[in-house]
Order: sequence, then structure tokens, then C-alpha cells
Amino acid sequence: MASKVAIVAIIVEKGASVEGVNALLHEYSEYVVGRMGVPYRERGINIISVAVDAPEETIEDLAEQVNALEGVSSNTVYSVE
Repeated sequence: MASKVAIVAIIVEKGASVEGVNALLHEYSEYVVGRMGVPYRERGINIISVAVDAPEETIEDLAEQVNALEGVSSNTVYSVE
């Protein structure tokens, strides 16, 4: 299956879910190109952007598992090529 480049944007609104997000990112670490996390203390949330290079199905699986965590939402943007 062809590999795609994408950004998975993650908002963590429940602090207890940070551990679950990190566990998932570790599980998919072979596909992670880089990540940036920003604690937005004024709002009590964490903003994480993750660049990945993986088959589209793998990226979708990661996004679905992230969205299944309580207090966490994500959206994915794919490169055109």
C-alpha cells in the first residue's frame, strides 16, 4: 500500500487522557516524522500536531483510536501527493 504524508492535529481537553495519547503515538512511532506539543495553560488544554508518513489505512486507524479517547479530538490533513 502506498505511503501518504499527513498531519494529525490533536486537542486534549482532559488531562487524564494525555497518557493515552502518548501511548498511541508510541505505538505508531515508526510512522511519526515529528511532533509538536503546546500546553495552552490559559485554556487548560494541550494542542499536539503529529506529522506522519504511513499507509492511509494506518493513519485512519491512529486518528480513530485518538478520537476514541475521552476528552480528545483530532482531525487529519493529507498531502496531495
